[in-house]
Amino acid sequence: MLWKLLVRSQPCRLCFFRKMQSTPKYKPFLAYFTTDRQSNKENKRTVETLYKFSVDIRKIRSLKGWVLLEDETYVEEVANILQELGADEAVIASILERCPEAIVCSPAAIDTQRKLWQLVCKNEEELIKLIEQFPESFFIVKNQENLKLNVQFFQELGLKNVVISRFLTTASNIFHNPVEKNKETIKLLQESYLNVGGSEANMKVWLLKLLSQNPFILLRSPTTIKETLEFLQKQGFTNFEILQFLSKLKGFLFQLCPRDIQNSISFSKNAFECTDRDLKQLVLKCPALLYYSVPVLEERIQGLLKEGISIAQIRETPMVLELTPQIVQYRIRKLNSLGYRIKDGHLANLNGTKKEFEANFGKIQAKKERPLFNPVAPLNVEE
Repeated sequence: MLWKLLVRSQPCRLCFFRKMQSTPKYKPFLAYFTTDRQSNKENKRTVETLYKFSVDIRKIRSLKGWVLLEDETYVEEVANILQELGADEAVIASILERCPEAIVCSPAAIDTQRKLWQLVCKNEEELIKLIEQFPESFFIVKNQENLKLNVQFFQELGLKNVVISRFLTTASNIFHNPVEKNKETIKLLQESYLNVGGSEANMKVWLLKLLSQNPFILLRSPTTIKETLEFLQKQGFTNFEILQFLSKLKGFLFQLCPRDIQNSISFSKNAFECTDRDLKQLVLKCPALLYYSVPVLEERIQGLLKEGISIAQIRETPMVLELTPQIVQYRIRKLNSLGYRIKDGHLANLNGTKKEFEANFGKIQAKKERPLFNPVAPLNVEE
């Protein structure tokens, strides 16, 4: 899913601890001696306990060696909590190697975190799998009270626990917001949907689907969301058309500002050498033209042109711009293997999802292999 590739959570730790200073790209000669001196300053009890749990100390030293210098650590306590959840020695070692700051978090804070995550993930086996996959999301959080209130709010909205647990691991930043901020954004989204002609009956389904596909919309300010909708109205799009965008673009429209949209529109207008009215029709066919950045649009158009596809063909089927150059090349090769020359035909056979393309390809292949006549069918011959 696209929403998985957008924003990584910013680390805000359960406990207050020192930040690492940025290290130079190349180690000076004396640094090799300093490393030994630093190892002498490490908390020996911490190191020994980590060895006890088969943790690779070298990985921690290279990743976040500062945790080994801390006077107070909780290696055994953290390991015990993970064991209670069903983690074996290998899983515990893996978690501590990838998220060493876990050992400087107090057991009380971790226990609270466990209870909060269990609000949406009651199965301990599933919970430990989530922690193993996303240890930083579990051990690093800004405000546990915010987390609790936001989880409760999302449950009240009607989001399923499995969706909220996905938010915890891959979109943890939205829980850093005060719950009032998230409520304000949700209220604005609901009002916006109704203002452009959406119905009360469909609003909840639309909202839950929107959040499930793109929770990062909650990181946008309500002001920016309003400005984006107003900008589209000034561009001549009707409420019905904007409602279509809200349904098709999965909320990514709200992650843009008017300037981004204007840049994309101006580029597309020049690239396709079309009028404002023609461009509007292109956007209605392919709403992605609004949110793809200029470099992305330029790369995809150039990729199509290199394959012998004309601007006129792209204008006729602009949805092809939703495909990356790599996907385009792969599909053209497959079609060429059947003798189908895409540059001489319609781009519809190139377009669509992977499933749709494979179905189309299968039909073309079957048609090509079909005999000219059915040898077992009776012939209509006049006597």
